[in-house]
Amino acid sequence: MHVDQTLVDAAIEQLNRRWPGVPNAVAAAVYLDDGSVLTGVSLDNLNAAMTLCAETGLICQAYTLDRQVTASVCVARFADLDQQLVVLAPCGACQERLALWGPEVEVGVASPGSEAGWTSHRMDEMNPHYWGAVFAAEGPWPSTAEHI
Repeated sequence: MHVDQTLVDAAIEQLNRRWPGVPNAVAAAVYLDDGSVLTGVSLDNLNAAMTLCAETGLICQAYTLDRQVTASVCVARFADLDQQLVVLAPCGACQERLALWGPEVEVGVASPGSEAGWTSHRMDEMNPHYWGAVFAAEGPWPSTAEHI
């Protein structure tokens, strides 16, 4: 599965369900290898060091289910942007978490000049010099087994 408008809409629906009209809210959606969709929100906390990205719970759930994440998208609504919804690229920590499933995982990325306002890229495009490549037994990217 690839990042598509259906996945973006699933994240937006989750955002609106959990944080209706709330500024500075974030939600995410992922496709799994069986075509199912998981959605979730960021975990906010008074102690900012304890917050979690919206993708984190989904990544942990997919791993628990022994499923592969094939695509991921994160959406946010910011007060600074007049409550406009935007697609955000995964942060560095989430890119590391998604790397578990290999270079083919697609992620949503903001593309303000495009019609949709977003585009998608594979993980190997997001991180062409992935540090974990030195641990790859075969090919340019470590296998899922090598992450364990």
